[in-house]
Amino acid sequence: MTATTTRARASRALALLAAVPLLALTACAGVSTEAPAAAEGTATEDGAASVAEALDVSTSPEQDRIRTTESAEAIALLPDSWKDKDEIVVAVSAGSAPPLGFLADDDETPIGNETDIAQLVADALGKELRLEVKAWADWPLALQSGDVDAVISNVTVTEERKETIDFSTYRNDELGWLVGADSDITEITKREDIAGKVVAVGSGTNQEKIVLEWDRLNQEDGLDPIQGPEYYEQFADALLALQSGRIETYVGPNATLAFQAATSPQDFRVAGTLNGGWPDTAQIAVATKKGAEAAPAITAAINHAVEDGTYLQVLERWGLESEAVEESQTNPPGLPKTE
Repeated sequence: MTATTTRARASRALALLAAVPLLALTACAGVSTEAPAAAEGTATEDGAASVAEALDVSTSPEQDRIRTTESAEAIALLPDSWKDKDEIVVAVSAGSAPPLGFLADDDETPIGNETDIAQLVADALGKELRLEVKAWADWPLALQSGDVDAVISNVTVTEERKETIDFSTYRNDELGWLVGADSDITEITKREDIAGKVVAVGSGTNQEKIVLEWDRLNQEDGLDPIQGPEYYEQFADALLALQSGRIETYVGPNATLAFQAATSPQDFRVAGTLNGGWPDTAQIAVATKKGAEAAPAITAAINHAVEDGTYLQVLERWGLESEAVEESQTNPPGLPKTE
């Protein structure tokens, strides 16, 4: 693969990402399987740090997916209704922003981190994988009706969903703070770090609620209020505002921001993250129908991939290693029901 081809494919992924409305970013050819270069960059002769190497991304339908081996432990946990299956059918989304689930260059093949996780699960369970593209609004019915065996589509664990769904976690639900590559902001890891800053966010999002609450608490403590928040409905507009200096940071789903920073390190970086369920903890999980008894096997399959390193390789290929879980869990505490 030539450098020109890689840049062209990466540019297409970024164009897809930039065109997505900010509300759509909420949770709701092969890529290199080698770990990306360290984000810190390397030192030059004059002592300055060089720009980190961009993530090598391809959007070809011929994905060279990372594969794992069968797990005897996971297979032994399969429910009777799954044991004779030659394949598992997994619902994924293809209309979200890279790198989670989107369409390849042929505008037909679903690719991304979620499809790669599905492949690891199928491999560990000794099954063939069949992907079914489902709109976000359609996957719950598809799961309950039995049209699909599982859903891997950036689904957050909630107490309400646990009434009808079993979960096997595979990623932390993180928000990120995107800044310009040359920003004076070194890190944003706590609410005090945004005091007095020009902060941008998507209107009506969970992250907007967090920003407003952080600002309220800061002002109660006598800190400077944020400037804004500034609202952007298109991700491309937020990126331009960062580059022009009109805003100092934009907060949004970290998966999208980490991918942006990894593929364009000369322009952007993520200054910090926080859990998307703040002040609670939110996790992303594989969803299976409650009562199907498939979750323990899927949890064991994910942990098999964690142990052999293929799980982390998948996250690294999409720039999402910061969202890795140490261990998959079955039905952990979810976000509480809303009043």
